[in-house]
Amino acid sequence: MLKKHARLLRLSFLGLAAFVMLLFGRASIPPFDRDEPRYMEASAQMLRSHDFIDVRFQDAPRYLQPAGIYWLESASTALASALTGQSQERAVWPYRIPSLLAMTASVVLTAVIGGALFGELAGLWAGAILLASVLVMAEGRMATIDSCLLLSILLTQLALTRALKDREADRPTALRVALLYWGAIGCGLMLKGPVVLVPALGTPLALALVERRADLWRRMRPAWGWLVAIAVAMPWFIAIGIVSHGEFFRRAVGHNFLGKVASGQEAHGLPPGYHLLVFVLAFWPGSYFAAAVASQVWRQRTAPAVRYLLCWIIPHWLVFEAIATKLPHYVLPTYPAIAILIAGLLFRGGATWRNGPQSRWGRVLLGGYGVAWCLVGCLLVLAGPVLLWRLEHQISAQALVLAGGALPLIGLSMVLIWRLELQRALLCVLVAAGLLYVELFTFVIPNLNTIWLAPRLAALVEQEKPCPVTRVYSVSFSEPSLVFLLGGQVVLSSPVGAAGGLLTDPACAAVLLATRDRPLLLDALGAQKNRLRAHGQVQGMNYSNGRTLDISLYTLAPEAAAPASSSPSPAATGTP
Repeated sequence: MLKKHARLLRLSFLGLAAFVMLLFGRASIPPFDRDEPRYMEASAQMLRSHDFIDVRFQDAPRYLQPAGIYWLESASTALASALTGQSQERAVWPYRIPSLLAMTASVVLTAVIGGALFGELAGLWAGAILLASVLVMAEGRMATIDSCLLLSILLTQLALTRALKDREADRPTALRVALLYWGAIGCGLMLKGPVVLVPALGTPLALALVERRADLWRRMRPAWGWLVAIAVAMPWFIAIGIVSHGEFFRRAVGHNFLGKVASGQEAHGLPPGYHLLVFVLAFWPGSYFAAAVASQVWRQRTAPAVRYLLCWIIPHWLVFEAIATKLPHYVLPTYPAIAILIAGLLFRGGATWRNGPQSRWGRVLLGGYGVAWCLVGCLLVLAGPVLLWRLEHQISAQALVLAGGALPLIGLSMVLIWRLELQRALLCVLVAAGLLYVELFTFVIPNLNTIWLAPRLAALVEQEKPCPVTRVYSVSFSEPSLVFLLGGQVVLSSPVGAAGGLLTDPACAAVLLATRDRPLLLDALGAQKNRLRAHGQVQGMNYSNGRTLDISLYTLAPEAAAPASSSPSPAATGTP
């Protein structure tokens, strides 16, 4: 009993560490364009309309994924509003609560699965490796699907691991394990549709193919278990099919899902090998240690635990290397398995971690990869102070102190790697990663005002709007973060459309317009261009496309106040 309590205490400590590390910057960092504010705004609209079936972004249906993530974000925002006593619909932090909790739970589940396969110590290290990875730290802070999807996938893998241990002990698998497996698949279907099936079904079926026996799969009760998953997801799918007259399935499956398989969507079409190439950054600092144990993994591929993890990793990785559209988070569900492999081989069996590549070329390649890995870590640490200086002309003492603490630790880890002391090297670089993330998410990213155009534009509108309820037309900045921060009350328009809006409601309409687009608006206004007035100016860079912008809020002066001359005012022609 004492041993069980001690284990729970250690897992709780790991979960608390994950929770705290993922908290930094959660409330102070604005919405990340472009996906995150789309989820936020759609969830806010769901909360306002009380329509929990038909997901919409402004007036357009958002038929990309099922409604699960929007339910979670709407519920967390409603709860935050109830607890604080005021509406939190325009705050960013409530929408990020599901990802915070899901990623924290994913780190703990990784430790639990790793502990079942390789022992408790290896499990705890696996959770720490996953937590420290760049992609997990980024995804765990955003109000998107992927953290919650990862949790549902880990629940399926927890059930499969339990069944695997039952098989090794020659005992039956409890019914609740199968219910957990299929229930988690149902939740995954409600989050991102059939994507959850790639790891959830791919793992046991690949294992059955490799082992030439399907007894692990049969322990999941597939004869009727699929009905549990259907029961979780089917009610909403039926409802949306009726409400959308089948349009949801045409768009979500035909365009979004199958379209990504056939062609690169939204300029994300890349050749196979992309995920392997970005792995050094996305899984840093664990990426070097994954390469270091790769040869040992291959030599132990027939061991039950290693074989199971390879059947988790390889099918998923190959599928997402094969499809045309590629984004780093597509292979995130394999990262827990990779972390478990690293920890299992480094911290189990005494000196087995010394069993690196045997050939000279293997050692040379691993050494080159280690140099690249070290450079990536140093660049990440230095990026924060450099960006603050280049973009904001600021020197942050806190960022410099944290960077000054992280860099020597990365250097020390390289020395320890050279000495083949990989366990100590891993500990050093995990501490360095912790300092790095505190630096970036607390003192750097929230203070990069140059790239955070949307919050400053929303503040400009709030300060200069002509009416309490102003119709805002945004011509030069069309990012969804602005839509969210303005409560959905903004029209992403062309100069002609914005001019029409100004002329239709000159008293309570306003236009957000960059200097370079001003001539187009003046042409569209025609004889009324002399009434155009500029209010304030926001300068910065749209990091989504790299463009530098200077944007003002424009309104029309009352006709009686307009000068008799047909020439535009200085504000209209570009003089502030």
